[in-house]
Amino acid sequence: MYLLDTDTCVAILRGNENVIRRRRSVYAPVVTTEITASELFYGAAKSADPAGNRQLVLQFLRTLDVMPIGLRGAQFFGAFKKQLQAEGRLIPDADLWIGSIARSLEAKLVTGNTKHLGRVPGLVCEDWIRG
Repeated sequence: MYLLDTDTCVAILRGNENVIRRRRSVYAPVVTTEITASELFYGAAKSADPAGNRQLVLQFLRTLDVMPIGLRGAQFFGAFKKQLQAEGRLIPDADLWIGSIARSLEAKLVTGNTKHLGRVPGLVCEDWIRG
């Protein structure tokens, strides 16, 4: 399973051919999170064309399952946040939520933000944006 982070979804919505081609080549399930969906709707709301972009986001999100946090994801979040805080290497909560959901699903996280999300213990990341 592959879980798309917000930046990867934005790349698809903006027509990044490399990312679109990579998504089409994956035969495993491709999902995203409620956190990413919320971030996409926020981006649409603050855009020059809120109504049009909201529809674009809705159409895109209908092409994949949107995964909830769930109890297992919440447990990972708590443990990871405590560990990263103790190490002095905290990352933004939204990133940590997305990483925790990916870990709870045993999914590869597709993100261009490997600097932050690579800190989440046991999380496997792939960057479709840069390569």
